[in-house]
Amino acid sequence: MTAQTKKRGATENGDGVGLGLAAFIANNEDVGPVVRHAFESGKPEALLHSLQNIVKNKEVEIEEICRLHYEEFILAVDELRGVLVDADELKGTLSDENLRLQEVASALLLKLDELFEIYSVNSNVGEALATLKICLQVTNLCKVCNRDITEAKLLSALKTLELIEKDYLQNIPLKLLKKVIHKQVPMVKLYIEKKVCSEFNEWLVYIRRTAKDIGQVAINQTSLTHKKDQGICARQREAEESSLVGFDVNAYTLDVEHMAEEAMLEFDLVPVYRAHHIHIGLGLGEKFREYYYNNRLMQLNLDLQISTSQPFVESYQPFIAQVAGFFIVEDRVFRTADGLLSESQVDTMLETAISKLTLILEEQFSRIHAANHLLLIKGYVSLFGATLKKYGYRSMSLAEILDKTRDKYLELLLSDCRKQLNEAFSRDSYERMVIKKQNEYDANIAAFQLDPIDGVSNLPYVAPFSSSVPNACRIVRSFIEELVSYLSLSGGVNVYDVVKSYLDKFLIETLNDGFLKLIHGGSLEFPQVVQIAGNIAVLEQSCDMFLWHAARLCGVPRCLLEKPHSGLSARAVLKASQNAAYNGSVTLVNSKIDEFMLQLTSINWTPDEAPEHANDYMNEVIIYLHEVVSSGQQAVPRDALFKVVSGALSHISDSMTTVLLSDRVKRFNANAVASIDVDLRALEGFADDTYRTAGFLDLRKGTSFRECLAEVRQLTNLLLSSQPESFANPATREQSYGALDHKKVAIICDKFKDAPDSLFGSLSGRGTVQSARKKSLDVLKRRLKDFS
Repeated sequence: MTAQTKKRGATENGDGVGLGLAAFIANNEDVGPVVRHAFESGKPEALLHSLQNIVKNKEVEIEEICRLHYEEFILAVDELRGVLVDADELKGTLSDENLRLQEVASALLLKLDELFEIYSVNSNVGEALATLKICLQVTNLCKVCNRDITEAKLLSALKTLELIEKDYLQNIPLKLLKKVIHKQVPMVKLYIEKKVCSEFNEWLVYIRRTAKDIGQVAINQTSLTHKKDQGICARQREAEESSLVGFDVNAYTLDVEHMAEEAMLEFDLVPVYRAHHIHIGLGLGEKFREYYYNNRLMQLNLDLQISTSQPFVESYQPFIAQVAGFFIVEDRVFRTADGLLSESQVDTMLETAISKLTLILEEQFSRIHAANHLLLIKGYVSLFGATLKKYGYRSMSLAEILDKTRDKYLELLLSDCRKQLNEAFSRDSYERMVIKKQNEYDANIAAFQLDPIDGVSNLPYVAPFSSSVPNACRIVRSFIEELVSYLSLSGGVNVYDVVKSYLDKFLIETLNDGFLKLIHGGSLEFPQVVQIAGNIAVLEQSCDMFLWHAARLCGVPRCLLEKPHSGLSARAVLKASQNAAYNGSVTLVNSKIDEFMLQLTSINWTPDEAPEHANDYMNEVIIYLHEVVSSGQQAVPRDALFKVVSGALSHISDSMTTVLLSDRVKRFNANAVASIDVDLRALEGFADDTYRTAGFLDLRKGTSFRECLAEVRQLTNLLLSSQPESFANPATREQSYGALDHKKVAIICDKFKDAPDSLFGSLSGRGTVQSARKKSLDVLKRRLKDFS
């Protein structure tokens, strides 16, 4: 009774779950959601009881069914047992058959595995054979390419490379081989290009070495074939017979004795053709055409450089023959090399050669010392032009420059005088001449009307010029005399006008330019430069003497020289060069001062105490300025010397300010400013003494030397001032600091850091002064920033 009560209670407790579960089971539905819900709600026991109740109910139902169908059930069991027996027999039969099947199939499966393996091997071997076939073809082509390269068959090797690239490179199945070939093909092409370029470069050397022989044979052939210009040949022979003693006539004749008629020297162009075709195959045809043109143009420029080891009269034949041979080769290349050269390029090279050859001949004519040499050169140049004309080049008129005999002689004369003048300049020490003997005075002073104005010539006489002045006068007079002597032999020429024109040209282009080269050469010291300025002044005054001398030799009345505009323009040019010398002396002095001022950057900008004496650099500057004034007083006019000294002092002021503005000075204190003040006082003392004692007061320039130091002096005064903020006051700035730029002052004030006070500095009177000045300086800094 108790058990049934418990069972009923449990059933009642799980009745809700049991009914739902029973309904799911009755409908053959999934009981998963019910089970999940029971566990999620924390009541698995109720679910378990419900399942147990359902099982018991089903057992009761089964018992009831079995009881109702007992006989059918017995029959079914018997039938089932019979089926089990049959199933066991069938199972045994199947097991036996399975064993026999496995015995038979095992061997077949082994054979099948072997067959599959054979099929796989066969497939792999087929693919390998196909791969090997392609690779073998490629490697054979590579072998052929290598053999062609070894045998120098570069064009064949290039075609093989093209075949590999076009038909095989993308189809190579072996990645490693494909990668290697893909990498090597450009390298082989580059090698072929370098190889053929090397051969072509060797040909360039060969053809340049052979061009002279080619040109000589061609020119000699022209001489035999055309027999051109017999008059020139006759004049050549006459010139050779009348040449200077020791002149080798055989060195200037055409050697055609052993040359067969119509013979022509052969030369090899195969390397050019091959290089051209190979570069076209490489897709670099345009590059090679440009390379060929540039190299040949470069060789032409080299051919047009004359030898300096022997005179031109001894080397002009091989020089011109080299150029002729060059254009004979280019004519052959132009006609046979399949577009390697264009007509415009040939014309450009020809124009280059003609223009440079003309300049060279004109230049060399000025170096020839015998007129008969000109005839020889003219004849050879004419043969050169005729030879080129035979090869299809346009007619040239190089020989026309030889017809300008007057210009040739004048250039010869100018060249000789120029050399003499340069030698006179190079021998001169640029110190004032001291004449101790009367014959020296007569030869160097009186002969050129260089006597002093007062007529006093007591010996020893110290001239205001150096030795190059009488030497230059001597050279100029010689130039005039030789020019007049030559022009007097020519008819229909206004000798004086030509002499005056070339005298002007000589004085400007030779004498004046020589002085300018000395001035700007950078190898002279200040005393030498000022002496050159004095020399120029003397020679500028001598221009009238030169012109009078020319007029006297030409028979021109002196009264004609007094007409307006009858003087030499060289006088004004020399005057300008004199000013250039003074300007050069200013630059030279400033450069020397810069060497001293370099020491300024290395001084102590934060000293603990203010120095009592000027720094070493300033002492050296003052000593150097004393030397400048001393040497300048002897050779430089006072106004020019004033310009030099004032420029030097202004430069010093600018240099000191620049140093304070530069990054090399990061910080400086009041003691450093006091040091600059000491330096300035020493320099100002020099400026005042020099201005007073050297006679600069008489110039009435309106500006003293001290005023040249205004900027750095006002800057120093401002930094030492107890109230630097007064600089911000426009009236004070205009009155006391007018030379200062507020931007520069702002930069320098930012670097001005006065020395820090001692531990008890604020208790002293000096600390109070420093503090007040510091506050005033801070106010100035702020105002300058606002002003900026």
